[in-house]
Amino acid sequence: MPQIHPTAIVDPGANIGKGVKIGPYCVVGSEVALASDVVLHSHVVVAGRTRIGEASEIFPFASIGHPPQDLKYQGEPSEVVIGARTRIREHATVNPGTAGGGLITKIGDDCLLMIGIHVAHDCEVGNHVVMANNATLGGHVVVGDHAIIGGLAAVHQFTRIGHHAMIGGISAVVQDVIPYGSAVGDRARLNGLNIIGLKRRGFSRDDIHALRTAYRLLFAAEGTKAERLADVGEIYSDNATVMELVGFMGTESSRGICQPTQDQTD
Repeated sequence: MPQIHPTAIVDPGANIGKGVKIGPYCVVGSEVALASDVVLHSHVVVAGRTRIGEASEIFPFASIGHPPQDLKYQGEPSEVVIGARTRIREHATVNPGTAGGGLITKIGDDCLLMIGIHVAHDCEVGNHVVMANNATLGGHVVVGDHAIIGGLAAVHQFTRIGHHAMIGGISAVVQDVIPYGSAVGDRARLNGLNIIGLKRRGFSRDDIHALRTAYRLLFAAEGTKAERLADVGEIYSDNATVMELVGFMGTESSRGICQPTQDQTD
């Protein structure tokens, strides 16, 4: 049976799974669904059409599912979906989607969202993502699996962060960051590949070497972007890791691709 502290306010319409623990002074709205073994520590507020996956854990003073901070929002029925085993720390805020973004904000499995983070409306955050203290995502941001966003970093709306990318702390990210890339600064620039992260996650030496070579070719001064993408796509057509990078850079985007400093392409 769920364990609900007597000071918590849980609407009778909420869907509460087996083994859920709801601590002191939490508030859970009528359209909320908490899967089995979810833990809400004290003073957590979960509102709106919010679904939280099994064994996820939310810490005090987090606010999940309240209306988005978008002046175009008119109360349309949007939602927040959070995956399994995700931890959301103190004072975090996650807003639901809007009509302009598919009416949904999604956060994947096994994420760690630290103190004071903000995930705005219509964001899509992958699995195993880490957002350090006070990192912020503007609306419609897409974050790939295993990405790490450093403390106090801010990601501009409609920006894409690729799989396994690393964003340095206190960075302002206003352009798309390639998969496996490392970006830092105001405004953020590519600082090479996230080699340490790739090694930690078991990428082979051959894949890392191929990515390094492809990176230099893709950001070389010679030729157009389309020509460089075509050349690298032809050379590495049988390498799925490099082809993911090529596909990311070849996709239409309103923000453009974050570029390296010159010394990172030599």
